[in-house]
Amino acid sequence: MKRVELTRRMIIDALVSALEPLSYVHALWEGGAAAFNRIDEWSDIDVYMVVDDERVDDGFSAVEKALASLSPIKEKYETGKLPWPDVHQAFYRLEATGDYLLIDLAVLTLSSPEKFLDPKIHGNNVFHFNKAGKVQCSTMDPGEFAKKLSKRLKRLRARFDMFNIFIQKEINRGNSLQAIDLYHGITLASLLEVTRIRYNPFHHNFRTHYANHELPTDVIRKLERLYFVKDLADLQGKYEEASTRFMELMKCLQQEEKGKTVEGDL
Repeated sequence: MKRVELTRRMIIDALVSALEPLSYVHALWEGGAAAFNRIDEWSDIDVYMVVDDERVDDGFSAVEKALASLSPIKEKYETGKLPWPDVHQAFYRLEATGDYLLIDLAVLTLSSPEKFLDPKIHGNNVFHFNKAGKVQCSTMDPGEFAKKLSKRLKRLRARFDMFNIFIQKEINRGNSLQAIDLYHGITLASLLEVTRIRYNPFHHNFRTHYANHELPTDVIRKLERLYFVKDLADLQGKYEEASTRFMELMKCLQQEEKGKTVEGDL
């Protein structure tokens, strides 16, 4: 007998049917690809649910019961402690889905100040229910975000000035593996973040996530070329090029920041 492969819609419908009647579950929505209208055949399901503060474990149990009613749960991965104390996360893979259709579940408490709903950062989340409108979309304060970004730029520059020389040190030693690892972790990570600040500061800390959608094509091509390294000689040239590009972008961003400060003082 041929196995019926579960679809995204079947999973979402099962979750809504199981969770909406529960008094301690207040809202359920999709984020990720759904929030940016970018669902494709490789997308997973990014689902958020809000529960009473003391019912987090019950929320996970209810979700797992709903998933198990569709298919045995093949794997579960818990992320452990997150930066937000009232947010809990686990990933699920079902036996009756394709390899890519994971369920990325975040269970949030009702009192949690972070709901991941600011549309500038998280897109237009797709609500499946929101009882009595208890969960509200929040928007960042532009002034506070500008301060945060200014602080981040200073931190990036300080980190780059202190540690970027480590790549050259390992190139000099002939340690290609360590040199390439540091190049990706310091030089390119710094360059990518300032590039994202230049074009879409709201996603500056998204690393490569959504970069192909949000950065100009010519910028993506330049970054791709810098990311792929053939050997130590190639690394030397690309390290120098990426370092120069970082400094140019940093100077540009700092000048823009200074100009905005002057305008604000007038």
